[in-house]
Amino acid sequence: MSDMQDYTSSLEDVNSRKFETFSYLPAMTQEQIRKQVEYIISKGWNPAVEHTEPENAFDHYWYMWKLPMFGETDVDTVLAEAEACHKAHPDNHVRLIGFDNYAQSKGAEMVVFRGKPV
Repeated sequence: MSDMQDYTSSLEDVNSRKFETFSYLPAMTQEQIRKQVEYIISKGWNPAVEHTEPENAFDHYWYMWKLPMFGETDVDTVLAEAEACHKAHPDNHVRLIGFDNYAQSKGAEMVVFRGKPV
């Protein structure tokens, strides 16, 4: 490991892997996650929830939890779907996505629940 690396992460250790910008920070609180959902909705992006097993997070597509929530404007509905996915798949990572339909890309993506360590 490089002397420059200031976080513990390796491909061999699936429990230490980083996913996106927020994974380099301490875990978000429920209020911080709510603020991210508010931001996604304020931009007019379409929220979606995905999940996968920790060991497959980097070399497989993630499973979509239901369909993207096209046009959803209620923060509590989005948070409830993320929570429902986590309850249905407690060992999986669960991430929240904001699809930007104008740019045809993801505008935001963050893991909101980490799966159980392997």
